[in-house]
Amino acid sequence: MIEYRSIQDIAGPLLFVRVEHPVMYGEIVDIRKENGDKIKGQVLEAREGIAVVQVFGNTIDLNRNATVSFTAEPMLFGVSEELLGKVFDGFGRSLDGSIIKSEMRLNVNGEPINPFARRPPNDFIETGISTIDVMNTLVRGQKLPIFSGAGLPHNELAAQIARQANVRGENFAVVFAAIGITYDEALFFRRDFERTGAIERSVLFLNLANDPAIERLLTPRLALTVAEYLAFQRDMHVLVILTDITNYAEALREISGARKEIPGRRGYPGYMYTDFATIYERAGIVVGKRGSVTQIPILTMPSDDRTHPIPDLTGYITEGQIVLSRELYRKGLYPAVDPLPSLSRLMNNGIGKGKTREDHKNLSNQLYASYANGRDLRALAAVVGEDSLGETDRKYLKFAEDFERRFIAQGRGERRDIERSLELGWELLSVLPETELKKVKREEIEKYWRKYVK
Repeated sequence: MIEYRSIQDIAGPLLFVRVEHPVMYGEIVDIRKENGDKIKGQVLEAREGIAVVQVFGNTIDLNRNATVSFTAEPMLFGVSEELLGKVFDGFGRSLDGSIIKSEMRLNVNGEPINPFARRPPNDFIETGISTIDVMNTLVRGQKLPIFSGAGLPHNELAAQIARQANVRGENFAVVFAAIGITYDEALFFRRDFERTGAIERSVLFLNLANDPAIERLLTPRLALTVAEYLAFQRDMHVLVILTDITNYAEALREISGARKEIPGRRGYPGYMYTDFATIYERAGIVVGKRGSVTQIPILTMPSDDRTHPIPDLTGYITEGQIVLSRELYRKGLYPAVDPLPSLSRLMNNGIGKGKTREDHKNLSNQLYASYANGRDLRALAAVVGEDSLGETDRKYLKFAEDFERRFIAQGRGERRDIERSLELGWELLSVLPETELKKVKREEIEKYWRKYVK
């Protein structure tokens, strides 16, 4: 270690330290306060003999007499299979006080995956949620975000996916990272995982809203480090759920402001796109490895605005989005997933014969088209009245109503396997005339639709 007592300035969570040796980006430093307390920090940048250090802790009682020791190594986290079933804070400290024997220590920033070594995602992950499994299928190695809004049930949906998700016949684990959440939310997640037994195959990282903002930048990287170890060293299929990316972006903006950087759109740093990519691009499948890392980042859109920089940039990097609807939520529907603006770009890779069922794609298209038509007719009926519509149009209205109440709506503890969800889709389509089923094949109509027609 090289020690300095040369702090030039303290700005929020940042220290500006004069140094006389080459400093490594991302290097961990040990900071000893004047009263003897110790905290850690990390180098953000080094320029003209000044190292900018972000402090993992409170800087209120920190002054220029503190000692800063540079360790010459990045942030490392000890990993092993003993992590499964454990709960950590946002800095990677065990919340139950248990000591975990590490098999190896890994850089939390990860290693870039050579694009040539990536294998295209093409296997189905069952979440037990009909609107996701049938219409916006999650595929192993995919990054599929959930776009939510303030007050919508994204926390309940995240917990439900975490306990229900499954890959048939394979070793499966969940790494759950909560970023900037309240104490009540942390208690909800922890109790839900423990009550349902999902904790046995999970690793939880809980960063609270009253924790230092700088920890929010570390929490998802710790989670992804564990996921990469389980996937590529232990051949497991790992689902990583990150909530809430908006809190992460707010911390990024706060740190950028403390560094007096020129702000970009709405005050967020201009490099936010690149920073997001360092998280999202850690999902994937590597040639020669049996495991996979799949991501479901969750973000709350400020003012439900999908053009806001956070959802906008996330949409550019990820492969689709699951959109929660405030209109559906106000109707009392859970999980309030709106299929129309939702999209899974890799869905076709993970469905079909031998993966889900041979009718999956056509049925999904038919449900989408029929529901979209029903929604349009509902708007028309509000103007001209339902009595002015033809018989077929009224059947579309009934289909849209049944689709929302029976297909979109799902109990918080209800797990529907893919077979049940597909059959429910055909049952709902039975209200429509056969001539309206233009997205499915004749043999699929005979095999699946016909048995539900009265």
